[in-house]
Amino acid sequence: MIAHGKDIKVFCGNANPKLAADICKYIGIKLGDNDVGRFADGESCVSIYETVRGSDIFLIQPTCGPVNDNLMELLIMVDAMKRASAGRITAVIPYFGYARQDRKAKSRDPISAKLVANMITAAGADRVLTMDLHATQIQGFFDIPVDVLLGNPIFVDYYAKKFGDRCEEMMVVSPDVGSVARARAFAQKLHMNLAIVDKRRQKANQCEVMNVIGDVSGKDCILFDDMVDTAGSLCNAAKAIVEVGGAKTVYACASHGILSGPAIDRINASVITELAFLDTIPAIDPALSSKIKYLTVAPMFAEAIERIYQEISISKLFL
Repeated sequence: MIAHGKDIKVFCGNANPKLAADICKYIGIKLGDNDVGRFADGESCVSIYETVRGSDIFLIQPTCGPVNDNLMELLIMVDAMKRASAGRITAVIPYFGYARQDRKAKSRDPISAKLVANMITAAGADRVLTMDLHATQIQGFFDIPVDVLLGNPIFVDYYAKKFGDRCEEMMVVSPDVGSVARARAFAQKLHMNLAIVDKRRQKANQCEVMNVIGDVSGKDCILFDDMVDTAGSLCNAAKAIVEVGGAKTVYACASHGILSGPAIDRINASVITELAFLDTIPAIDPALSSKIKYLTVAPMFAEAIERIYQEISISKLFL
């Protein structure tokens, strides 16, 4: 007998309904009947068209752009479910916005990631399920359980099938020092060596590549990062490992494809052969770039949701 909810129900907002529908297909249930709209003045409103009393509720809503609208939708959905006597509410946030504001980088900076964590908890969420937080310490910002899935196994499986025995001759490249631990874990699983691009950031969303640490000469390389926003860092790193390091070809992958501003133009003009994203954020129109490919996270989130509902450990998903 599962005490926290008589049944499982999945709902979503407007952020990524396709991912929510795909997750429901893997679980074998219908997506919950609800509507998230706007009043005339732009305020978000939520209507739930089925009973949730006593149910184990999972709300799928990445806080991608428009970030504030999608975050507000999530908070209002949580509040609506709480007031409708849901048994337990899990906020499923495939991409967690505001994660880059995790500390005070200079005087009088906010720590917005902690504020968002407080808001989600105050709204009434009982737990959070997310993927590849930009800063791992954000998990500790919450006073409720937080499960952080890793996109690493999805990329490992994809590249192992794509390159096969060639993997051991390739190099994984971390685009900056801050991503080294993440890139090292990825490289070890594919039995690849690791290189690092040393860069100096001049201002937000702009960086200057300085050096390549490691021998990438004549090698096929995979740049590995957690997110791509304006793509400046990624494209500069790719340029450096080709022009400075002498790499033969450059592939790239990142969990979250934010793709703000000139990102797509930069990717199209870059030396990157292929850039793989997870579909935590809705996919762009394929016509905009032939270099960008999406891998689905739906099976992993579906299994995590089922395991949380059944009170089974999800540590198997981290292997």
